[in-house]
Amino acid sequence: MRPLEIVILAAGKGTRMRSQLPKVLHPIAGQSMLGHVVATARALSPRAIHVVVGDDGQKLQGAFQQPVNWVTQTEQLGTGHAVLQALPEISNDATVLVLFGDVPLIQQEDLSRCVHAAEEGVAIVSAHFNDPAQLGRIIRGSDNQVVEIVEFADASAEQRDIKEINSGIMAASQKQLKQLLDAVEPANAQGEYYLTDVIALAVAQSIPVSGVAVQQAESVHGVNDRHQLAAAERVMQRRFAEQLMKEGVSLADPARLDIRGQLSTGTDCFIDVNVVFKGEVTLGNNVTIGPGCVIEDSHLGNDVLVKPNTVIEGAQIDAKCQLGPFARIRPGTVLDEDVRIGNFVETKKARLGKGTKAGHLAYLGDATIGADCNIGAGTVTCNYDGMNKHHTNIGDDVFVGTNSTLVAPVTIESGAFVAAGSTITTKVSTGDLAVGRGKQRNITGWTRPDKRAKK
Repeated sequence: MRPLEIVILAAGKGTRMRSQLPKVLHPIAGQSMLGHVVATARALSPRAIHVVVGDDGQKLQGAFQQPVNWVTQTEQLGTGHAVLQALPEISNDATVLVLFGDVPLIQQEDLSRCVHAAEEGVAIVSAHFNDPAQLGRIIRGSDNQVVEIVEFADASAEQRDIKEINSGIMAASQKQLKQLLDAVEPANAQGEYYLTDVIALAVAQSIPVSGVAVQQAESVHGVNDRHQLAAAERVMQRRFAEQLMKEGVSLADPARLDIRGQLSTGTDCFIDVNVVFKGEVTLGNNVTIGPGCVIEDSHLGNDVLVKPNTVIEGAQIDAKCQLGPFARIRPGTVLDEDVRIGNFVETKKARLGKGTKAGHLAYLGDATIGADCNIGAGTVTCNYDGMNKHHTNIGDDVFVGTNSTLVAPVTIESGAFVAAGSTITTKVSTGDLAVGRGKQRNITGWTRPDKRAKK
């Protein structure tokens, strides 16, 4: 087979999105539409990927990190004209595959078949719709080759009954595509050069035109407005859910799951409703995620239980930990095996040792806490003095009583106790009991003030 080079058309203005963000940068499943198309294109192992951009070219290049060759279409003269801008940068021994930056659902296997079919001539990607509405119909000959694309307005009643439509995606050799595009005329009201006109020219020159039908019609849906963007999001999420279930994950409701990045899972995981995964997330075996959780850029080990409405970001969670409900695990948190974090506990840049428990209502920031500690309700590590952050060091088997304030920098050595309601500002040595609170006074004969009458 010839080497492959891919052209992605991304110069459209996208006015129907009603947005200052270029259309192809609008996200689906946490990645821009253009990002999805480039990722699918890269899976085909092309020699090069060329992205044709227009007025928003600088915005696209500034927001897009993957290495591609950017080609500028200074005048918006149609899809055929856009491809012509890229052809001079493509080797004449290559097969050219033309994709669209606003068709993010296209799948690798369908494109592979299109590229293979282009070895014999021109290949186009088609789809069968139950209701093709006013889309152009593909007419095939007795040999199953495409002989014509008929626009709806020009189609006969019999032709309008055809369910197969042209997606616009096509592949051909560089030499053949250039020859055909050079012959395209702007014979339309817009004065534009249409890529689809290549098909009629190829048929007229007896060049075989193959129609490669996608396995799922939704794969060729374009995105032109917010409604179509939302529809594409649901398709992508459904695909993710189906793949997870194939890999041994149980979902309470596949329609109520959002993956906005990359999720890797072990076996026998359970994910409840309305869970959002963002960035790079990995789950071990037998992980249970309760409803309403948000997990971002984190690793969860085997047998972890995340209770409802817990937020985890940038954390390393070892096996058998239990988190939540309503816990917030912030970046830099490392939880060793069998740690328990309860409701309304927040951690940030904190490491908690094996078996340590913080049951409820605590803030643990910039702290190293050893194994088998108990952190009482209302405990706060005071890590910020208004200028700098400071660290709290707690050894193993430490008991911190309810409503304690640990003013960093401070060290509490292994086996120490902190009495409830204490403010700790200096080191607590091994085995010591620290009591840092004002002496209680009881005033006898105290008269409770009367409520003043309202004036």
